[in-house]
Amino acid sequence: MRKSFFGIAAAIILAIVPGVQPALAQGFALDELRGGIFAHSVDRGGPDSTFGLLDLNRIEDLNVELLFTTPDADLLRWIGSPRPHFGLTLNFGGLESMSYAGLTWTVPVFDTPFFIEGSFGAAVHNGGFSDLAAPRRNLGCTLHFRESVSLGYRFTPEASVMLTAEHASHAGLCGPDNEGLTNLGVRFGYRF
Repeated sequence: MRKSFFGIAAAIILAIVPGVQPALAQGFALDELRGGIFAHSVDRGGPDSTFGLLDLNRIEDLNVELLFTTPDADLLRWIGSPRPHFGLTLNFGGLESMSYAGLTWTVPVFDTPFFIEGSFGAAVHNGGFSDLAAPRRNLGCTLHFRESVSLGYRFTPEASVMLTAEHASHAGLCGPDNEGLTNLGVRFGYRF
């Protein structure tokens, strides 16, 4: 299963490569690098969880994300000039990992160093599809929608920290098995 996960991730990267040159011609460049740790499957609280939500023993995910400058395209300006992103949430506890791509919208909170952020895109994972016992997830199919929301604080124009929740699900499009995957964590960002 791990081979198919990395094979699908490689296929996505190869599918993107033909579009890289036109994007670079429009000033598409790496804008920010983020990394942090996540608690895995926070929506499945256990006996050690805080308020039935966060089990600190589940902090076993590493998240790395690259955000790029918004390409100069009318469609992207029309939808609020989101930044494209590529990322990976890697689980070190033998559970589900995912690679993902999509668009990120960042909105400052008035004239403060705080910001809120939302993202939407797609993810592929290495988890199982059905008939799995907890803590594994019955995820139904490999390709999922992925959303995230963050509340962040910018220390400097370059450095930030954020609390992030991410969720991946196929929204019932692949059949009845759709437990989805929800992770919660802290990330640090550095803008170039």
